Parts: sequence; structure tokens; C-alpha cells
Amino acid sequence: QLQASGGGLVQAGGSPRLSCTASGRTFSSYGMGWFRQAPGKDREFVAAISWSGVNTWYTDSVKGRFTISRDNAKNTVYLQMNSLKPDDTAVYYCAADFRGVATIPGEYDYWGQGTQVTVSS
Repeated sequence: QLQASGGGLVQAGGSPRLSCTASGRTFSSYGMGWFRQAPGKDREFVAAISWSGVNTWYTDSVKGRFTISRDNAKNTVYLQMNSLKPDDTAVYYCAADFRGVATIPGEYDYWGQGTQVTVSS
């Protein structure tokens, strides 16, 4: 029900935009989040946005570089990634939380399949 896209091989400093499109259900009233998981590491919180789009949250390592946004009319959430670093290499997942927003993966109800982002130095 959540389809993430936009990943790929990117040079350091690049600016790809990830998209997460929902189908089969309207997620306009859900908090949405982006997480990432690098090889051998736990899944970590990246960014989240409230259902209205007014409130956003970021992990410290991406503040000032990544921007989360949403278009409820399109049932889509975006993650604009700027100034990418090799440490940003991971599989990026989008998720939906009907209770609001959270930074803990276990709080989310629906997950996309993930999209690989590989940053080359």
C-alpha cells in the first residue's frame, strides 16, 4: 500500500528526491515517516511529518540537508535529500502511523518496501 521510489546511485553532494505513494487507502490523516537502514545496522528514524504537513521532525544528522513534505491530494510523501554523504547510504523506507508521528519504527502501522540509496564518494 506504500510504494517508495526515487533511490539509486548518487554522487556525494547530490540531491535526489524520494517519493512514497499510497494506494488502496487514504493516508491524508496519518502521520508519515521516513526511516533508513544501512547494512548491519538497525533501522533508524530520518524524518516525519504530521498529517497536515505543518509539523516536521528530523534526526540531527540530516537537519538542514533533508526536507520532508507531503501532498495529500496525491497521497504522496516526499523526502528531498540534499548534500548527500556516503554515510547516507541505506535502504530508505516510508511508513504511516494513524496515531500521529513517532521516531520509533514500532509505532508505525504500514511500511513501504524500501528504496536503495547509494552515495558514492
